[in-house]
Amino acid sequence: MTPTRREVFAALFAASAISKAAAAQAAASQAAGADDSLAIPGKRPMILHNDRPEDLESFGAYFDTWVTPVDSFFVRQHIPRPAPIDPAAYKLTINGMASRPREVPLADLKALPQFTVPATLECTGNGRGFYTPKVPGIQWKRGAVGNAEWQGPRLSDVLKLAGMSEAAAFVEIDGADTPVAQTPDFVRSMPMKKAMHPATILALKMNGDTPQIHGFPARLVVPGWDGTSWVKWVTRLTPQAKESGGFFMNPGYRIPGIPLPPGTPARPAELEVIEGMPVKSSIMLPEDGAKFAMGAIPVRGIAWAGEEAIERVDVSFDGGSRWQAATLSPQKLHFAWRLWHVDWKPEGPGYYSILSRATDTAGRIQPFVPAWNPSGYLWNGIDRIGVTVEAKA
Repeated sequence: MTPTRREVFAALFAASAISKAAAAQAAASQAAGADDSLAIPGKRPMILHNDRPEDLESFGAYFDTWVTPVDSFFVRQHIPRPAPIDPAAYKLTINGMASRPREVPLADLKALPQFTVPATLECTGNGRGFYTPKVPGIQWKRGAVGNAEWQGPRLSDVLKLAGMSEAAAFVEIDGADTPVAQTPDFVRSMPMKKAMHPATILALKMNGDTPQIHGFPARLVVPGWDGTSWVKWVTRLTPQAKESGGFFMNPGYRIPGIPLPPGTPARPAELEVIEGMPVKSSIMLPEDGAKFAMGAIPVRGIAWAGEEAIERVDVSFDGGSRWQAATLSPQKLHFAWRLWHVDWKPEGPGYYSILSRATDTAGRIQPFVPAWNPSGYLWNGIDRIGVTVEAKA
């Protein structure tokens, strides 16, 4: 999707003031000519890639808490979001390979056992703007990701309400958002094995809230998998024998099964559906290009690893010649990120290349150069920024 507007800021609607670092980012972009005329209720100033449908990227300064607040959580939509759904009128249709097809009201979903799943949600194209050669699509950088506590019934318990057939190998998911013009409907499916995983839930709350812009009253949470699998405003679940064949399953959201030379097209027969996400870390502060006086400089970021947990994060301040372990937040959980930080004391004035590299519990290490693909998905190259340290006056 080609952005209609870029690097534009939503007006401030959140009650609390933003951090000084975020305010500085907003001021810098406004000075560069950004338009702040569009207001997104309930959101702090965000990097706006599209206004309809809304595609909002978070600032690095917002990533300072383990749970990302709703007002600073990124937003990705393929087609405009639907009108608000009346919870009292909401019905979830379960049909297909089921012995008791039915429409399930929200009250029945709330009556099922409720589970809280901390999980990191990342747009499949997060980091697309770093690929070389460039690829089309929204040029996300680091901010199309967030970590939340999701609450709702297990998807397995929801499907059992309709007597799902044991022969069903997949479940198809549709939401209330409807196509505009020639845009295809956003319909996804996933293997039943993942649908039945105890951490896969139909979320009825996000951080204790029900934000419509994030897919409520009911959205899918597929921990460890790409954000495209997390269907919002879910209105239909269809157990079926085969994978769905709609645009957003094929050719959309597939990557080459074998690495390609950068800039070369993929052969359709070699494309595979994206599922689990790779290991990754990002430097959120300081910003690339920042300048500092001599003294201690805090460096912090986030790291996550799809279905695995983060084992360690290493940081280099000399372009990768030497590495030191970062201090990690205590939450070592599968599916959820860890915050990390290093209090850095530069050896002297000059320009420094700062790198971060994550390792997960499966032994995967963030690569220097990720495999290029023509859609710009799954960027997880070692993150790097450059800063200048100036001698004291």
